[in-house]
Amino acid sequence: MTDTLDHGDVRGARRDHAPWGNDEEEGFRRLTHDEAQRLRAGIPQVSPWRVVAAQAVAGLVCWAVIWLVTRSGGAAWSALYGAAAVVLPSALLARGMTRGTRSPVAAAAGFMFWEMLKIGVAVAMLVIAARVVPGLSWPALLITMVVCMKVNWVALAWRARGR
Repeated sequence: MTDTLDHGDVRGARRDHAPWGNDEEEGFRRLTHDEAQRLRAGIPQVSPWRVVAAQAVAGLVCWAVIWLVTRSGGAAWSALYGAAAVVLPSALLARGMTRGTRSPVAAAAGFMFWEMLKIGVAVAMLVIAARVVPGLSWPALLITMVVCMKVNWVALAWRARGR
């Protein structure tokens, strides 16, 4: 099947779709300031702090719904703790990622560090949940955590709407 593939057509198709020329023939070319600005303008950004705020609001909504449905203090505290187990680590990551870095390597290493810290804090919070939350309700805690984590998809919707 690969014998019948015409590589010239593939390269021609790539060239038609490449916004700033064919990299194979021209080599790497730096964007001008105006080209870079146009590229950035075409990719709307969502602040990580907006995502953290949306997660906190979702956690409070879950807390209110669980309180109204169960009228149980243990379930309500569990829901709040579940929200905190998502929001606090996310806030750590947002804080770490919004600090300026000078190089792409430092940015990538910083992201890995802050992401691992986020995961570690979330796991630690879950480990100590039974000791910290009186009358712990695992279903309320886990449902709230899942809802808060899924708020990240709302950020993608904000981003898509901006285009």
